[in-house]
Amino acid sequence: MLNRLPRSRWLSMAGGVSVAYVFVHLLPELARGQEVIGGSDIQLLSYLEHHAYLLALLGLAIFYGLERLIKQRPRELREHEEPHSGVFWLHITAFAIYNGLIGYLLVHGENNNTTTLVLYCIAMGLHFLVNDFALQSDHKDLFGRRGRWLLSVMPVVGWALGTTTEISELAVSAVTAFVGGSIILNVLKEELPEERNSRFGAFLLGSIGYSMLLLSVQGG
Repeated sequence: MLNRLPRSRWLSMAGGVSVAYVFVHLLPELARGQEVIGGSDIQLLSYLEHHAYLLALLGLAIFYGLERLIKQRPRELREHEEPHSGVFWLHITAFAIYNGLIGYLLVHGENNNTTTLVLYCIAMGLHFLVNDFALQSDHKDLFGRRGRWLLSVMPVVGWALGTTTEISELAVSAVTAFVGGSIILNVLKEELPEERNSRFGAFLLGSIGYSMLLLSVQGG
């Protein structure tokens, strides 16, 4: 049901929720993170004017580069990849680290009460759903047999690391910025291509509805 064409309205709605979370919750965190990074004594950062936003751009650029690498291969090659395929494992490793960072922010992100924690879990869970179907489309059976299980466990690994390790506020701000830029790219790359036949109404409903929910919680 979810992977049929035209694109399932549920996937488009999930994408809308993920983007809403980034723009309503994560981007304001980037502004706060900019203050943290800008006040750092690290000499390299002192040369950069918009540190947090550059890290968000870096996250977006990395996943855009991976997307171009995957799409440039002939479709026949993508459908008959061997399990040791270097491109496949590069793609999956990048998403494994990405999922782990999202799990890590479950502990160290700006989830300072039960409500914000639940909203974060909902938004990221739906985002994982969108990514899962995108990777399934790119790698077919190879993803189902190998990649899916690795990606499923990585948020738990990230969460476990978060409960046993402590990093600086500067590092948390940097991770949040990187993840925010990556989420924007990974959602929009699935919604914008014409061949996806995405459901704009469902995407708009998800983004507006979740934005209103986030704003009501923040206002409260």
